[in-house]
Amino acid sequence: MIKVGIIGAGGYAGQTLISILLRHPEAEIVWLMSEEAHKGKKIADLYPHLSGEIGLSCQTLDDLDKVLKKVDLVFLALPHGIAINHVPKIIDAGKKVVDLGADYRFSDNAVFKKWYGIEHSTDKYLKQAVFGLPELYRSEIKKTNFVANPGCYPTASILGLAPLVKNKLIDFDSIIVDAKSGVTGAGRGISLKTHYCERNEGIEAYAVTNHRHMGEIEYQISKISGNQINVTFVPHLTPMNRGILATIYAKLKMPARPAGGQNAKLKINELNQLYKEFYKGEPFVRIFEDKVPNTKYVSGTNYCDIAIQVNEATGKAIVLSAIDNLVKGAAGQAVQNMNLICGFEETAGLKEMALYP
Repeated sequence: MIKVGIIGAGGYAGQTLISILLRHPEAEIVWLMSEEAHKGKKIADLYPHLSGEIGLSCQTLDDLDKVLKKVDLVFLALPHGIAINHVPKIIDAGKKVVDLGADYRFSDNAVFKKWYGIEHSTDKYLKQAVFGLPELYRSEIKKTNFVANPGCYPTASILGLAPLVKNKLIDFDSIIVDAKSGVTGAGRGISLKTHYCERNEGIEAYAVTNHRHMGEIEYQISKISGNQINVTFVPHLTPMNRGILATIYAKLKMPARPAGGQNAKLKINELNQLYKEFYKGEPFVRIFEDKVPNTKYVSGTNYCDIAIQVNEATGKAIVLSAIDNLVKGAAGQAVQNMNLICGFEETAGLKEMALYP
């Protein structure tokens, strides 16, 4: 049994972490931190669905030094630019860290500055962090004490693209990611764009050419392929609470076939087999052949559902990838990473089916 603390417990990702950890057989929550306005308030008062499940109150980062003496692992669920100020102290105290924010997702300081507009002040720790996508970096995650949890859009997009990119089956300059997200992806803070009347009955694109998650997607698929890749990434807010559906388009290459050496298009059954082999044994990736993913199928779960189709007239591969943005896109994947770095069963605390319909 390990003792864990959560920094940023008052946000949607933080409360999802609490819900998952409360059913985890090997973890005990001993400390919650939230913003100053929440100091002294019980988390169940902020989130009444937790009533009777947890009695902890929210503290502030003023208590960090004292709390570090009684925790084994710390989750951070903070806006970018804040974790930088606290992660070094936690790491130096010998504690394990899973950071759900963006501060350590790039091992290159210059790339981080390009996308987030700030200089990374803890370059040494930036290079220590392992990008926490278990399906691609499981062996590295198992050896580290510091995981940088991926973003929600990148999780769906990278998992959807990885088999094609790794095997160099597509033209890298043709990749388009059209992604839809539930409104919880914007956080719990009040803003005009998440106001009910603004969001209901409408879908809207935003950050059309410069969303920060585009940098994360490019960085990782470039690493996977060994080539510098740029993508067109367009996110959209949809009138639903949770879920991400990424629809990915890319031009297939014309591979040479061994029999006769003739060029021919990849057939859909071959691509399905490729994806099945690539994700063979993965507990949270499901490959669909006879249906397409729906955010309802993954709601409240740590699954990523993927399907691939081919438009033979255009030679385009169309990959559909669905996750719950708060679970596989945030808290669930964070717990999956905790399980790996602590030597627990990887699926511990995460064996939930979707609440359907």
